[in-house]
Amino acid sequence: MTNCDATEHFVTLFDKNFLPQGMALHHSLCRHSATAQLWVVCLDEQVEQHLSQLNLDRLTLIPLCAMEQEHPRLIQARSDRNWRSYCWTLSPFVLQAVFDREPSARRVTYLDADLFFFDNPDILLRELDTSDRHVQITEHAYAPEYDQSRISGRFCVQFLTFDCSPQARRVMTWWQDRCVEWCHDDLENGQFGDQKYLDQWPQLFGPIVHIVRQVEKTLAPWNVRHFSNCGTENALTPVFYHFHGLRIVSPRRALLYEYYRVSEAGLRLYRDYTAVLFDCLDRLRHHGIPVPLFPLPVLKAPHWLKRAITRIRQLRGHIGGQVFGDLAASRPALESAGRAFDVEVKPGACERVRAEQVPQSRPNTSSLY
Repeated sequence: MTNCDATEHFVTLFDKNFLPQGMALHHSLCRHSATAQLWVVCLDEQVEQHLSQLNLDRLTLIPLCAMEQEHPRLIQARSDRNWRSYCWTLSPFVLQAVFDREPSARRVTYLDADLFFFDNPDILLRELDTSDRHVQITEHAYAPEYDQSRISGRFCVQFLTFDCSPQARRVMTWWQDRCVEWCHDDLENGQFGDQKYLDQWPQLFGPIVHIVRQVEKTLAPWNVRHFSNCGTENALTPVFYHFHGLRIVSPRRALLYEYYRVSEAGLRLYRDYTAVLFDCLDRLRHHGIPVPLFPLPVLKAPHWLKRAITRIRQLRGHIGGQVFGDLAASRPALESAGRAFDVEVKPGACERVRAEQVPQSRPNTSSLY
């Protein structure tokens, strides 16, 4: 292990289905931070085996079974909730797992597996350094038209930092207790999963918790268009983008997002991300590791009903459609044409992404890692 006084420790968790996104997160983190060490809580044996086979630098694995042995109450919690809810229950425990394994770590930052860094995370962590506080959280920073704070909460469990102080441990222990008591993927008594508990922290732990001020650096589908419109579109300079909802639906195709408008500048972020995802898929194939796919469910309904559902979504302020990108086209398009997607927007319709025409051959992608 590297010198932990200088190392920035990050932790995430995912199963075999999110292996490409986890690899892309690792790539972006190592690219922008020379001191980053990523820990992965492996939610199934397959992803642990695949990551061991890939042997990525600056990455340490923690098997889920080891965490459950250390915290027996997790096993009891697992019996009364579905898998998605259980994964959310783990959030406050994965942070402790790193502290337990690396006692000299001065702080640990939790990351959602579908985050991708476009700049050094130190830009955000410096806020915590100068705040004289011990825990740092980020807001969703919703655009007004997509505000879901009532359901999903003001804050987002996406980039969340705890230092090694007793004050931070107090917040962590409180969060662990609450998630064991109740953590489900539906709204009940004002709570939702592990996330809405964070809304209570400014009041309960005010002097301990810092809220990131640079919200324009923490982008996602629900706010990127808003921040694009705050200035020139070329001015987007996120530290990270949260690729919420992106799914690889076939060996060549990805669902980029649904029901949002992300702007031309936002689409450039998707272009860069899908180029890295394409390299990750290429590496999986090279190692004989299956590429996980999320085939889209087929809505079995008459055409007129599908159109009616689309119209209702539009009237509710959504886009009413799905935006796709051609993974196989992304990398060559970046090199030959400078962009991966053309965007066509029609009144009352969704943004549609069309992959550019590209050569049949692909460049060597082995330089990603």
